[in-house]
Amino acid sequence: MNRALTVDDLVVAGIALAAGLLAAFLLRMLLRWLGKHADRTRWSGDDVIVDTLRTVVPWAAFVGGAASAGAALPLTRTVQNHVNQVLTVVLIFVVTVTAARVVAGLVRAVTASRSGVAGSATIFVNITRVLVLAIGFLVVLQTLGISIAPLLTALGVGGLAVALALQDTLANLFAGIHILASKTVQPGDYIRLSSGEEGYVEDINWRQTTVRALSNNLVVIPNGELAKSNMTNFMRPEQRLTILVQVGVAYDSDLEHVERVTMDVIAEVMTRTTGAVPDHEPAIRFHTFGDSRIGFTVILGVGEFSDQFRIKHEFVKALHKRYCEEGIRIPAPARTVALQQGPVAIPQQRSPRTAVVEAGEISPAPLD
Repeated sequence: MNRALTVDDLVVAGIALAAGLLAAFLLRMLLRWLGKHADRTRWSGDDVIVDTLRTVVPWAAFVGGAASAGAALPLTRTVQNHVNQVLTVVLIFVVTVTAARVVAGLVRAVTASRSGVAGSATIFVNITRVLVLAIGFLVVLQTLGISIAPLLTALGVGGLAVALALQDTLANLFAGIHILASKTVQPGDYIRLSSGEEGYVEDINWRQTTVRALSNNLVVIPNGELAKSNMTNFMRPEQRLTILVQVGVAYDSDLEHVERVTMDVIAEVMTRTTGAVPDHEPAIRFHTFGDSRIGFTVILGVGEFSDQFRIKHEFVKALHKRYCEEGIRIPAPARTVALQQGPVAIPQQRSPRTAVVEAGEISPAPLD
């Protein structure tokens, strides 16, 4: 347009802009009210839809009002095109950011709701967010009239150099994706590496895995090192596990009586101790004629790895108390000491070391 700007043009433009702002405000209030009702439903999809509209719709109303105001003004075609491009870029930016947030939220919700998938792992969320933002950036360039074909070609050529320069970073990235995709390790699992590190997996991101030790310290392990290490996962294939407690009784003990008393103690401890698995069938297995005792193993079931310490603590206390009441001895290690002077040997019982004394020399004696 070549005509001069008039007061009527400014009034119409102001009304259009104000109408856009008012519509944005009213729509935001309406969507906030809908969001409160969506929180009460069981379906989580309506929460995602309302959250998306709550950001996009008010901005779309404002951009529409601004575009109407610009159309009401006597602007030249070039200026009008620039205004339209700016408003379009703003709208694309808002839609892209909102889409990135919504898609990342959906990925997080899906991974959290499915068993065997990394619910708290940020690597999938971050990759999804970056991809959506990259697509939005390319759309903005195309809207501004910038050809993206040369840019993609340059990125393809430069990507090779970047890949060579970031070999370790990319190795950790793909190792993290492989770990999560293979479901070898998931956040919440208790793991132990061959190098000695152990603890609960807190998170697996694009570069490293964070493990919280039982001392509450964080151990940071690069994904590449985790993928190459020999590892024991105490949460898979299931969270429940069995623990072994070694016990020994004197040779003069009635083993049938020992077994009955031990089973009574197991039943009591497994019923009242938090983290125990009462429905797990315990087992007692005698296995060793030791130096001073008959050894056996008690097999107990626990809910998860850290519960074993509490259960062992309660079981040892209760078993020791009951053995004392029943007269069952847990003997201390004993050794026979032979004192020899000339041709006569006088055997004596001493603990904890055995020696033969002869001609002023002391040497270990064989065990009885």
